[in-house]
Amino acid sequence: MAEETMGMACSLSEATSPLPKDPVPGMAYVPYQQWSGDLHPAERALDAGTLFPILDKPFYGRRGELR
Repeated sequence: MAEETMGMACSLSEATSPLPKDPVPGMAYVPYQQWSGDLHPAERALDAGTLFPILDKPFYGRRGELR
């Protein structure tokens, strides 16, 4: 009897998935970027991780403090 209830109480044999059973597809909107012509110098681009100044955004950590 204990063996029957053990199998019913916890079904560890079934794998759980992090995704829902019936996922709904999503749509993304990415606006076109306007070419402005001004670019970071090579040293600054390597430091910032981007060549384009418009994409150079500072990272604010917790509570809006610079890290």
